[in-house]
Amino acid sequence: MTKILLGLFSGIAFGFVIQRIGATNAGKMARAHLMIEPDIPRFMLAAVVLSAAGLLGLTAAGVGKTMVLPTSIVATGLAAIIFGIGWGLAGYCPGTTWAAAGEGRMDAVFALLGGFAGAAVFAQLHEFLIPLLYDPTNVGQLTLADWTKSRGAAVAALAVVFSVCIYFIGKLWHRQPDNG
Repeated sequence: MTKILLGLFSGIAFGFVIQRIGATNAGKMARAHLMIEPDIPRFMLAAVVLSAAGLLGLTAAGVGKTMVLPTSIVATGLAAIIFGIGWGLAGYCPGTTWAAAGEGRMDAVFALLGGFAGAAVFAQLHEFLIPLLYDPTNVGQLTLADWTKSRGAAVAALAVVFSVCIYFIGKLWHRQPDNG
């Protein structure tokens, strides 16, 4: 029961934060993708850095654990393309779609329905797609920790690279007034 309550609290907190940053607003999301408004990309990069540090701490304390799945170049690349097209068409990523639907945004409700339809199609084609797209380019488990030989070094590298990105997004992306 504690895990369920912790998950519920975490989900509510995440939804609150992404709503406050504006990630449930498709227009603001579009301005972020057009490199006009830096808030959402900076938030996302900061969330990755904080999550990595938090996971490192939980793992070191013996509370957290990770499960690294094998990487398939073609399957991951195709999934990234489909994800990007869906994000571009809907104006939301999967997490922000749920939060926006919770706000009562009807476009997000339709995006959720589209996501359910896509998941149903994938579930039906899964057995056919795995040997075709996944298996031939499966390169095994790849992690930054394996490359650096240390989880701490991996988190530090991630923090440095993403912090530099956050800095440059703030410097290079100039906020423009919302004209509609």
